[in-house]
Amino acid sequence: MSGHEEKFINQAFKTNWIAPLGPNVNGFEADLESYLGEDVHVAALTTGTAAIHLALVLLNITEHDEVICQTKTFVASVNPVRYLGAQPIFVDSELDTWNMCPVLLRQAIEDRIKKGKKPKAIVVINLYGMPHKVMEIENISKEYQIPIVEDSAEALGSSYFNRKCGTFGDFSVLSFNGNKIITTSGGGALVSKNIETKNNTVFLATQAKDPGMEYSHSSIGYNYRMSNILAGVGRGQMKVLDNYVNLRRSNYKYYLEHLKDIKEIVFLNEPKGYFSNRWLTVIVLKTHKMREDLLKVLETQNIEARPSWKPMHLQPMFEKFPSYLNGVSEHLYKKGLCLPSGSNLTEIELNKIVKTIKQYFG
Repeated sequence: MSGHEEKFINQAFKTNWIAPLGPNVNGFEADLESYLGEDVHVAALTTGTAAIHLALVLLNITEHDEVICQTKTFVASVNPVRYLGAQPIFVDSELDTWNMCPVLLRQAIEDRIKKGKKPKAIVVINLYGMPHKVMEIENISKEYQIPIVEDSAEALGSSYFNRKCGTFGDFSVLSFNGNKIITTSGGGALVSKNIETKNNTVFLATQAKDPGMEYSHSSIGYNYRMSNILAGVGRGQMKVLDNYVNLRRSNYKYYLEHLKDIKEIVFLNEPKGYFSNRWLTVIVLKTHKMREDLLKVLETQNIEARPSWKPMHLQPMFEKFPSYLNGVSEHLYKKGLCLPSGSNLTEIELNKIVKTIKQYFG
């Protein structure tokens, strides 16, 4: 917490705005819209997963439709596809950003069309805060007229050639879960291009109640609107967002500076024009065994590290769905290690982590 949150939370209690509407909700949305720029419109929701779900609903994804998904991601990026009875089609990553490979994306689209089923949407991730290959993916989207849902759950504060992540695609998704760059404890947002779409999002997120005094509902709705109290937490967090991005980037620089001479460790560099919030610093080891051994060594020193995301095409519940692979996501999964990356890490803690890794490598 930044210390600014209490002011907005107290206002919510003082004015008795406790429900999923109120000044903090409106204010948090306005804060995000101002930060992102590009004339976007933001609807604050309960989770990032809810935002993906509503984006797919608004794109009219229904049962048996196909949705192209990045396989290297957290499961929440894909679960909403199955909520709607649609089928995920998994596409592997490229090594420049670890995000969806444009070459494989094109192959997947053309193959699905040949099989008589044109995909209805593309869900692309900005993995670990690194922007995806925006221009290449957008060009393919326009060529085949397939809308994009940009999952920026991990990338608030990142940018691509000075445009903020969270402003690309037909819809963009943000997350304010407890582990994100800023948090509302639990929360998310759906970013859209016009006010009409935002209004439709809010309508669906508040049980799709038709206008008027009667409780009439002509559409299926959801209980996805963010509460005024949690939005107050978000307003306080927005005041330190840029500072938290700098702290995460500082963690990455510290690791890079102190571990760059160990030839068994590879870092993900920023391509020209890319700016990552470095939500997580992830290193890639030479072998799977080395990754596993280093995990155990760090654990003995009470240092929490984790494997990188397990690709979706390897998950038991998704393994039956079509995948277009090149081996990159499996390589990153088997050899990738997420290092401690919190905004409140001290130099003493960073030094301990680096010292432990160096001791492992002798």
